[in-house]
Amino acid sequence: MNTLKQFVPNKLWLSGFTKYFRALHSSSPNASVEVHSPEQEVVIALGSNVGDRLHNFNKALELMNNSGINITRHACLYETAPAYVTNQPLFLNSAVRAATKLGPHELLGVLKKIETDMGRTDGIRYGPRPIDLDILFYGRFKVHSDLLTIPHERIWERPFVMAPLMDLLGSVADCDTVTCWHSFSVDSDGLFESWEKMGGESLIGKEGMKRVLPIKRGLWDWSQRTSVMGILNVTPDSFSDGGKFVSVDAAISQVRLMISEGADIIDIGAQSTRPMASWISAEEELDRLIPVLEAVVRMPEVEGKLISVDTFYSDVVSEAINKGAHLVNDVSAGKLDSNMLRVVAGLKVPYVAMHMRGNPSTMQNTENLQYDDVCKQVASELYLRVKDAELSGIPAWRIIIDPGVGFSKRSEHNLDILTGLPSIRAEIAKKSFAMSHAPILIGPSRKRFLGDICSRTAADERDPATIASVTASVLGGANIVRVHNVRDNLDAVKVCDAMLKQRRSCD
Repeated sequence: MNTLKQFVPNKLWLSGFTKYFRALHSSSPNASVEVHSPEQEVVIALGSNVGDRLHNFNKALELMNNSGINITRHACLYETAPAYVTNQPLFLNSAVRAATKLGPHELLGVLKKIETDMGRTDGIRYGPRPIDLDILFYGRFKVHSDLLTIPHERIWERPFVMAPLMDLLGSVADCDTVTCWHSFSVDSDGLFESWEKMGGESLIGKEGMKRVLPIKRGLWDWSQRTSVMGILNVTPDSFSDGGKFVSVDAAISQVRLMISEGADIIDIGAQSTRPMASWISAEEELDRLIPVLEAVVRMPEVEGKLISVDTFYSDVVSEAINKGAHLVNDVSAGKLDSNMLRVVAGLKVPYVAMHMRGNPSTMQNTENLQYDDVCKQVASELYLRVKDAELSGIPAWRIIIDPGVGFSKRSEHNLDILTGLPSIRAEIAKKSFAMSHAPILIGPSRKRFLGDICSRTAADERDPATIASVTASVLGGANIVRVHNVRDNLDAVKVCDAMLKQRRSCD
C-alpha cells in the first residue's frame, strides 16, 4: 500500500540554543503518493567514490537543475571513510536543498536515471559507485511505498548523511517545512539532538570524516592549520607597497621571497582597493596582471602553492583562471560586476566573498560607516551575498568568507571584528550552518587603523601591530590570514595553531 502523510507544524518549542517549531501529526492515510503541486522543498544527499568524485558531483548537480530540481542551498563537502563495506575508496558526501514540482516517485525516477546515465550499475549493496542520490526529505510529507521511504530510513545511523543535512539548516528554522523535518527525527528534540547524539561537530576533522574545500586538483582540509596568504600588489598606488612590484622581475623576486618564508597562497592584485582609489578598466588591470601571472605560474617554487587573483571584474577572473590562477578574491562579493557570480560558478573555482558597503571610492563615506552591532550586521549582509552566490551556482563548499577589515569600517569596527569572529559565525549559523563552517579569511595587514592606534604613519612600520591582529584573529577562528610580511606573521600563526591544538587536546 502506498501512503503519504503530511505534517503540519503548530506549536512553538525550544531545543538547546535555538527556537523552532514542533510539528504535530495530521495524517491522511492512503492518500495519493504523487504530489504535482505546489512546489515542494526537498533534501537530496549525494555520494561518490568512483572516478573523479568532484566531477561526478558537478555533473549530478547540473543534471538535477536541468530536470526540474532547482537547487537553492548546498551543504559543505565531506571526505568520509566507507561504511558497511569498508574495503573501497573514500567517499565524497554532501547534500542539497531544492525546489521541485515533481512528485516523490517522479523525483525518485529522475534521480535513478541520473545515476544510470552517469554509469552507476547494480553491484554490491553499499559498494563503490560513481554517484549515489538519495531523497532524505520531501516537503512536509512522509512517504511509504514498495519503492520509496521518506524520510530516508538510514539517516539516523549515518554521520556522513547527518553532517551535510545539518549544514542545510540554520539554528533558527527558516520555514515551516524545516520544522517538520525536525519533527521527523527519531529524537524528541529534533535533528539537533540526533546529530549531537552521534557526536556532532566533534566528529569533523577526525579520521574518517573531513570537511574539505576543492581547490586546484585536490581537497583542502582547512581545519588542520592556518594558511598564510602573501600579498603581491602589481599596482602603482596601493597604500603599502604601491609601485614596488610593477615590473615582472620585481614581482617574481617578491613571490620567491614570500614562498621561501612559508606562504601557502600568493594573492595577486592589479587594482588598488584602498580608500578613494581611482578605478581602472578591466583591460588595464589585465595589462598589469597577466605578464606577472604568467611568469609566476612558470616558477618552479610555486609547485604545491595556490595562486589567487584579487579582482572585482569577471573578465579579469576568466582570463586569470585560464592563465593558471586557482581561486578568486573579490572585495565586492559580486556587487561591482553583475556577471561575477555567474562566471565564477562556471569556472568551478573557490570564491572569497568579502564584506564591503559601497565601493572603494565610497566605502568610507559616513552613511557606509553606520553600525549598531558591527559583527551582527556584517554577518547578515555577508550572508545575503553568499546566498546570491549559491543561487548563481557557486556551492557553499567553494565559498570562503572575509568580514572586510578596513573596508567601510571605523577603527572600533575593525577591532570588534578581529575579536568577534565567533560572533560572526554564530550569526551566520542562524541562517546556514554550512556558511558558518566556511573558511574565514582575515586581512588586517598594515592597515590605517593599526597606524592610528600605534601612531605609525608609515605602512611598513605596522608589522608588529599586524601580528597582534593576526594573533587575535587566528585564536578567534580565522583560517587564512592575508599579509605583506609572511615570515613574522607565519611565526605568530604557528604559535596560535599550537595553542589551539593544545586547547583541543585538553577538551
